[in-house]
Amino acid sequence: MGNIQVNDPIRPHELTTIQGERITIPVPEFCTHPQFRRFAGCPGCKLHLRSIAKRHDEIRGAGLREVVVFYSSAQAMKPHQGDQPFAIISDPGRALYEEFGVQIALRSVLSPTAWVAWAKGAATLSTFPEPPTDGESKLGLPAEFLIGADGRVQALKYGAHAYDQWSVDQLLGLASEPAQQAGS
Repeated sequence: MGNIQVNDPIRPHELTTIQGERITIPVPEFCTHPQFRRFAGCPGCKLHLRSIAKRHDEIRGAGLREVVVFYSSAQAMKPHQGDQPFAIISDPGRALYEEFGVQIALRSVLSPTAWVAWAKGAATLSTFPEPPTDGESKLGLPAEFLIGADGRVQALKYGAHAYDQWSVDQLLGLASEPAQQAGS
């Protein structure tokens, strides 16, 4: 499937988190913010999710439900993402990535912004960056979507490199405005 566009309907999915909880996307009464990250040990992904976790109450208060997808196995993810306050989904077969048009590309690791994020993530989180394990790739690109309660895409972002995503402030701004444009 090609890239999703603003106003496209998203078919309902019933998913199981790495903690065994059943969830649906889109979430019927709320806007859903599915974000597609890279591999379990990615320091830039961990750094970004830390910013989401710190402001999770504010995000939920804005009517948003976070759903974060990794292409790692649940076993590989639990040590890294197992204590997050939002839904974390394992998609090692990359079925959701393919459906949502999320890509793997060399440009993911060519940006100095990504390098800085990896270094900052490793230093801030006091963790040594772990290389991808079997079936994972360090060439994954992030993507994220804002899906309305009606199941239609209100806004989206396909990352140009490994650390190209909305900040929490940008996400909250998008959530406060109906039907945003792609690439915000």
